Amino acid sequence: MYCSLHVPHLPLPPSQRWLLATDLQQEVYRHLALYVPRIFCLGPSRGSSREEQREEQREELACQLLLLAPLEWLLLGEDPASGLALLQEKNLPSPLCGHVFKVGEPTYSCRECAADPTCVLCMQCFLGSVHKEHRYRMTTSGGGGFCDCGDAEAWKKGPYCSKHTPTESSMHSQEDPVAQLPADMVARSYSIFSIILKYAVDMLTWEQEGQLPEGLAPPEKEDTFYCMLFNDEVHTYEQVIYTLQKAVNCSQKEAVSFATTVDRDGRKSVRYGDFQFCEQAKSVIVRNTSRQSKPLRVQVMHSSVVAHQCFALKALCWLGQVIQYSDGLRRILCQVGLQRGPEGENSSLVDQLMLNDSKMWKGARNIYHQLLMNSLLMDLKYKKIFAIQFAKNYERLQCDYVRDDHDREFSITDLSVQIFTVPSLARMLMVEENLMTTIIRTFVDHLRHRDLQGRFQFDRYTAQQAFKFGRVQSLIGDLKYVLISRPSEWSDQLRVKFLEGLDAFLELLKCMQGMDPVVRQVGQHIEMEPEWEAAFTLQMKLTHIISMIQEWCSTDEHVLIEAYRKCLSALSHCHSSLPDGEQPISLSLAGHHVETFRYQVSQDKVSIHLPVCRLLAGLHVLLSRTEVASRFPEQLPLGELSPPLLIELPLRCLVLCAQVHAGMWRRNGFSLINQIYYYHNVKCRVEMFDKDIIMLQAGASMMDPNHFLMIVLSRFELFHIFSSADCRKRYREANKDVVQQNNTLIEEMLHLIIMVVSERYVSGVGQVEPFDEVRREIIHQLSIRPMAHSELVKALPENGNKETGLERVIDTVASFKKPGVTGRGLYELRPDWNKHFNLYFHHYSRADQSKAEEAQRKLRRQNGEDTALPPPLPPSLCPLFGSLVNLLQCDVLLAVEGAVLQWAVEPSGGCWTESMLQRVLHLVGMALLEEQQQLENSSGADDVTFNYICKITRPGEAPSTSGSVLALLESLQNAPHLEVHKDMITWILKMVANIKTMRERTTSTSTVTISQGQGPEETVRDKDKAERKRKAEMARLRREKIMAQMSEMQKHFINENKELFQQSLEELEASTSAAAETSPPSLEDTCLSQVCVGPRRVCGAERRQLVTCILCQEEQEVRGQGKAMVLAAFVQRSTVLSKNRQRSLPEPERHDPLLMHPDMSMGIHTASCGHIMHATCWQRYFEAVQLKEQRRQQRLRGHTSYDVENGEFLCPLCECLSNTVIPLLPHTHSPNPRYTHFTIAVHTHLNTDSHTPKSYVDLSEGRIMSDVPVSLSNPFSSSINEMITTFSMSTYKVGLKVNPNEQDQRVPVLIWSSCAYTIQSIGIHTHTPEKYSVYSLDQSGRSGVDSAHLHLLYLVTVAHLVQILLTSTTEEVCMDQDSGASEEEELTCKLYNTLRKHLGGVLPEVSSGWQLFHCVKVGILPFLRAAALFFHYLNSTVPPADLLVAGPGQWEALCSYLSLPSSLLQIYQSHHTLLEPLIHRWCCHPGVRQTLQGGGVIVRFPRVSNRLIELPEDYSVLINQASSFTCPRSGGDKSRAPTLCLVCGSMLCSQSYCCQTEVDGEDVGACTAHTFTCGAGLGLFLRVRESQVLFVAGKTKGCFYPPPYLDDYGETDQGLKRGNPLHLCLERYRKIERLWRQHGVAEVIGHAQEANQTLVAIDWQHL
Repeated sequence: MYCSLHVPHLPLPPSQRWLLATDLQQEVYRHLALYVPRIFCLGPSRGSSREEQREEQREELACQLLLLAPLEWLLLGEDPASGLALLQEKNLPSPLCGHVFKVGEPTYSCRECAADPTCVLCMQCFLGSVHKEHRYRMTTSGGGGFCDCGDAEAWKKGPYCSKHTPTESSMHSQEDPVAQLPADMVARSYSIFSIILKYAVDMLTWEQEGQLPEGLAPPEKEDTFYCMLFNDEVHTYEQVIYTLQKAVNCSQKEAVSFATTVDRDGRKSVRYGDFQFCEQAKSVIVRNTSRQSKPLRVQVMHSSVVAHQCFALKALCWLGQVIQYSDGLRRILCQVGLQRGPEGENSSLVDQLMLNDSKMWKGARNIYHQLLMNSLLMDLKYKKIFAIQFAKNYERLQCDYVRDDHDREFSITDLSVQIFTVPSLARMLMVEENLMTTIIRTFVDHLRHRDLQGRFQFDRYTAQQAFKFGRVQSLIGDLKYVLISRPSEWSDQLRVKFLEGLDAFLELLKCMQGMDPVVRQVGQHIEMEPEWEAAFTLQMKLTHIISMIQEWCSTDEHVLIEAYRKCLSALSHCHSSLPDGEQPISLSLAGHHVETFRYQVSQDKVSIHLPVCRLLAGLHVLLSRTEVASRFPEQLPLGELSPPLLIELPLRCLVLCAQVHAGMWRRNGFSLINQIYYYHNVKCRVEMFDKDIIMLQAGASMMDPNHFLMIVLSRFELFHIFSSADCRKRYREANKDVVQQNNTLIEEMLHLIIMVVSERYVSGVGQVEPFDEVRREIIHQLSIRPMAHSELVKALPENGNKETGLERVIDTVASFKKPGVTGRGLYELRPDWNKHFNLYFHHYSRADQSKAEEAQRKLRRQNGEDTALPPPLPPSLCPLFGSLVNLLQCDVLLAVEGAVLQWAVEPSGGCWTESMLQRVLHLVGMALLEEQQQLENSSGADDVTFNYICKITRPGEAPSTSGSVLALLESLQNAPHLEVHKDMITWILKMVANIKTMRERTTSTSTVTISQGQGPEETVRDKDKAERKRKAEMARLRREKIMAQMSEMQKHFINENKELFQQSLEELEASTSAAAETSPPSLEDTCLSQVCVGPRRVCGAERRQLVTCILCQEEQEVRGQGKAMVLAAFVQRSTVLSKNRQRSLPEPERHDPLLMHPDMSMGIHTASCGHIMHATCWQRYFEAVQLKEQRRQQRLRGHTSYDVENGEFLCPLCECLSNTVIPLLPHTHSPNPRYTHFTIAVHTHLNTDSHTPKSYVDLSEGRIMSDVPVSLSNPFSSSINEMITTFSMSTYKVGLKVNPNEQDQRVPVLIWSSCAYTIQSIGIHTHTPEKYSVYSLDQSGRSGVDSAHLHLLYLVTVAHLVQILLTSTTEEVCMDQDSGASEEEELTCKLYNTLRKHLGGVLPEVSSGWQLFHCVKVGILPFLRAAALFFHYLNSTVPPADLLVAGPGQWEALCSYLSLPSSLLQIYQSHHTLLEPLIHRWCCHPGVRQTLQGGGVIVRFPRVSNRLIELPEDYSVLINQASSFTCPRSGGDKSRAPTLCLVCGSMLCSQSYCCQTEVDGEDVGACTAHTFTCGAGLGLFLRVRESQVLFVAGKTKGCFYPPPYLDDYGETDQGLKRGNPLHLCLERYRKIERLWRQHGVAEVIGHAQEANQTLVAIDWQHL
């Protein structure tokens, strides 16, 4: 039922009536009430898609003519076409570009100039801007954002592209654009815009399904309804399709079309009729979808309501288009939209839309969001007013969003990115609407689950709450937008509001402080893994926010001091809630005493989450960096700080990590291991691990170093070890595990002390810049191994702007090595930076540390240096942290060092480890460097407070009166069990001597600094060298002795097993002599030309062919009557050589494969990996594979990488994909009687013109040498025959896609057909014949057969000459030939003129014989090569040397090898009488004339070999092409996964239901369907949005392959995650092309699927 449009005769056009009307709204509504239901009566939507499209066009037209055109007349007062043009002409366009991005369109962000990563340009603006010369990032848009060109706040420099640069006049004229419009038009547009906008808002927010708002009720009300199905993000496509089939009784195809539309537009009518009929469908849908989750939303709506809603959307689109013409109209629409109604608060039309956002369907949301962007966000004055409204309603909008289930991009809350990222707006909203506090409070309100202490508790989240938690996180994104650019100047109000926001934020952090606490499991393993991910997700999301808040604080001293105070009080509040029952204890060690309390990490609760502590640590560093601490100490609450309390919680956290390393928490399961992993991981460590170290540094710099170390020892639970009187005589522990645990804990504790003292590369702790920090990270990453750019980026923490600072630094410390055809570009550390290597770098994991140590030692050995890895020179500390160095010389540390060294002197019992000693040596080295630096920088010895040497030379105090630290070191220097550490100890002793001399000098004379490498060092070094030499000499002698022993043993063994060795020696001699016989003949022989075909053919010497079976390793000779030997092979259909991809594939039943069409549109290609097996061995192997497959099918369904049912298997040796075997045939001498019959058949085929309807031009080149291997008097054993049948059946089955049938006449022809195709594809890709020992049939013996061969070759050569001349295109080129025409040229002309005579003027006249002959010679060369290759393997004749090298002699060599005259046309001349009637018959075939006159594809010779399509150099060109590509089936909708076929260049809509088609009774995606028409089931595609190449073979096999596009760092970017600009790498593209040409794609897929099982599970057919 389609409504006919009956237009009643009206006295006046509507626009004129409306002009005269007193109540315009009433008039317009009356008009709409009359026409809208008629135009948009969608009726039952069951037509074919073509009918639907026609219906849509009809609707569009009627809507434009009857509804929108009158509105335009009324608005403009004249004809819309001229009126709009005039408006546009007068309009001064805004400098804002405002282009709204489509899904998948490329966007560009300048990494140097963008204010933040959300500032992007469209492609046109980018290409016209200064930024294309900068470092930029390219991504694909998710749709919905707009181009920021022209927005001065978005760019640090270069805000305008060449197109949007404002003119001088527009810069100065700040007047209202409305004033530019005529007054009457302004008045009219106010009323029209308010009527239409109000109408649209009313209709979109209308909730009564059965009736309309007043004034819109139609004159006669029909009783028709729609059953409307709405989209949700809960149900899957499959569920919706299944439900619809049941509910509205439609086909699968219709259901898919419904589901696609619902997903795209948000709703779709699925039934049309009376109320009852629709209600019934609704109940079925609700019933079917409410089992697992909430049901699908379905409404039964009156048809007129639906019609008006459709027009409301059209009206909004129309408004969006009209305001594009004039900024004045845009401003009027903004005023209308934001004008408050009589109801006061939230009554404007825009507010109504916003607050009803989550009730609307997807399509309606998209359209009104688009309108808001085109209007309010493009007008800076109204953007501000809208921003205030948005912020006022922020909490309510967010709550709606959290309850809704649509993605964020379809929610009004997504506009926050357009508003909050504008710094001026964000500051204004912060001050006026208290935005920061609102966002944080809204966020905290949504996380309701708390424990008794008020901390977050995520462990018992239901799925619903987890979903909500996922949605709430978008609030953190909004907060990030607000804070992303820090203020350069502060107002008092901003300070107040920011600190208020900070209070709210500290409340949030207090809820996180101490969440997810853990207690060590003893005895039995934890039963349930606790939930830990939510807490870390929250931490990761907040990481950037915490950093940004610190950056904001650093820009204003007052804010920083206040923030520090607030944070400190929050921390003391957290401390006060700690359980107070911990009993105080007193510790004493090395003459020092400290008060602390009893707490053991291994027994009490401990938590990794300490955000309040860590924020305080960050602020403490800022006090130092901004020097606030030294300038305003009186304003800081430093007195309230209790250092032992500050270090308590971070220390517990670090001890927890140490104990986990020591294996004490094994029974707590994986959740704890994961938490520790993330604590150190680059995503979290900046605000977790790093801040804990800083907090310890802050604490240590404020307290007595001895006290600090004693507390550390106590928390590590090691105090008892070092406090015992004779700790140097290590206590004996019976329990092995405890000893091992304690050893690890001591190592970890020493490592912690090293980190606390040496990690100074944070600006504010050490006197360094952020630049130095990044450089140090890179040096240590590259010390492990050379790395790619992306690996380095991953190893560095990103800031809020997604920048790591890598590019500024990398070139100073590393050199770049470009990649080859595979692999990626690598950065290598420059050698002069190795001296900065610190073995105990705090970001190394254990694995990294050992790799780096190994690499550094190896490097030093290569450079001939000693292998000591001393600590590098540290930067100096800032004053606030200055006292940290005293840790190195305090008594407690010396006592610990002394104890460890003493244990190392007497290495009995496993009570110490080498890494413990290594750490102690490192600490000693650090102290010596510190002392040396102080001496160098001081004016006299009295200034130097650091006196380490003095302390280490004192012997230990009584009672343990063992030697001093120095004495112990000296005694360890030559200890045999410490060979590895010898160099380091030597380095330390050198340093000691050096410092002593420095001290003596400073006391005797004024200061003279001594650089290392003079004086006492030299002698020590010489001694060192001598020692090394002696060692090397000893090692050499030892090696020689061992070698002598081995050779003696060998001789002995050979003598004992003499006869065994004798036999193998004889065989060896025999085989070398045989090789000498079969080697290329000597020079005399080559003078006799070698001929491979015809009676003069040189027979190959009779030679035995020995081969080894790869399965049973048995050697066997290839004999005709022997056991069959086979090669694993793969037969596939191929279109690689095709010159006509439009040709449909042959019909299997009727296809005659004897002669192949010259366009080679499909062939059968056979390839082999060359591995040989016994036929019996292979059969056993294949049966085993089949059995295994049957068993596997019972266990689990799913594809393997090969399809056993189709006879596929993997070669047992190289795992190459194979689907058949080729029998190896010997060089037999018996002729083949059936050969002659076949020759006659071919002959008659060429002699007649009526025998088949094939045109002569169809006569192909290499297809005629046909010979049937199954002969009458069979020269082969039954097993070989069986294998010949196996192979021929495979070729038949694959080539024709039919079931095997041994009786079919075409079987033998197909084998030769495959042979010919394969030879041609080899001939095209290589001009030197590859070894292709596939079809080794030798037919020598009877000269009759040889003559027949030659006769056929002559015949076909002439046929091919005719073919070439018929299709030659010779443009006249004036090449004056000096000499007269040669004989060859005359003959060519003669033949050509004969052809012209037969064809009667279809061929053009050609005067230049030279040119024709050139055409012939070039054209026939591929055929001759292929023929030579064929006869070489057929008759196994050795080719002459000239043939193997490309050069001038190659033509003659080819002709003589094939026993053809070197002037080929001689054949035509000498057999003239015989050939003339033949040629006449060929030319008179009707198909020839028809093709030549343009009735088909003409194939020219030589065929140009096919290439993959040309790709653009810059990848963004491809992305742009893809973003404008629409899905061919769903009326102009954007494709989600546009995919480019690399063979033919078609763009396809992949991976979506809309473009699925049926192939062999199964639904497949667009790519798979395309492969069957374009590549005979094989496809190479480029998925444009993912930047990855897709290989598909058949329906079940596929793999992804690295794309040929690389960034400047030589890396691919699959998934476009990094966004670096990508450029085409031709070598890699050629490699893909080579794979395709050599038919290697299926094999690549096989190998990929074998290597990666996840690929097997992908449904490739749906792509």
